Amino acid sequence: MKFSLPLLLLFFFTAVAGFAKTDTIQIANTKTSVVYKAVVVTPGTYTQGNDRYPTLYLLHGGVGQFSDWTKSISDKSLIQKLSDQYGFIIVMPEGEKFSYYLDSPVDPNSQFESYIAKDVIGHIDSNFRTIAKKEGRAITGLSMGGYGSLFIAANHPDLFLAAGSMSGALNPDLKGWKLPQDAIVNLGNAFASILGSKVEHPERYDSVSIINKIADFKSQKIHLIIDCGVNDFLIEPNRELHRRLVFEGVSHDYTERDGGHSWNYWENALPYHMLFFSNSIQK
Repeated sequence: MKFSLPLLLLFFFTAVAGFAKTDTIQIANTKTSVVYKAVVVTPGTYTQGNDRYPTLYLLHGGVGQFSDWTKSISDKSLIQKLSDQYGFIIVMPEGEKFSYYLDSPVDPNSQFESYIAKDVIGHIDSNFRTIAKKEGRAITGLSMGGYGSLFIAANHPDLFLAAGSMSGALNPDLKGWKLPQDAIVNLGNAFASILGSKVEHPERYDSVSIINKIADFKSQKIHLIIDCGVNDFLIEPNRELHRRLVFEGVSHDYTERDGGHSWNYWENALPYHMLFFSNSIQK
């Protein structure tokens, strides 16, 4: 059997560099003792030496799960390709169906802010060759995960250099959400299950709104990238956050593109976030 020179070179460089590797691991929530799964993608060069790598924490949306980013997009190899292209470890942890990545004051079994900020990051830093400091970490996500990434970054500025949001569901008070009334009622009930009644505890809703976290972003100089589709039912809250960031003089990357609340939009948006995070960490 004869091989052409280009094909032999392809085999050679593949053997040297390798391909991104995908693993499913288990990480316990120390507050609830529940063990959750996470997907971890390491770049092909990870096995070739002892270098340490920056980490992206990539959060799923509501009514989703940890594996969504590897199963729901059309290009099933996108995460692996981005890991190889930018040299990032990419971690996709569990956030359950509607935790909103909060430590719920109502439901003791829904404790996900501390899970991501302490348990997941602690486990990844202990078991992978990460750059285990804020200068080596970024976080982003879609919808509920977009909210969660900005919320966790604002509350834990010592952990993340940069944070992003794709189609972020930024305000649990639901103001500006363009949805039918029955959907608003159902979402209101879902938020009440983790935050309590909005009538009885309006301060809880105010305290967790991303719009009220602008002072944290400003003081900590977290690098921000935010985008939303012009046909998304969440476009107005995202525009409001952008306006307030501009008013407060908070540097950020804000983009509106064609599209709605869909995997087609998020699959297109993620490479822009990866480029932004790569540039932020290199600086």
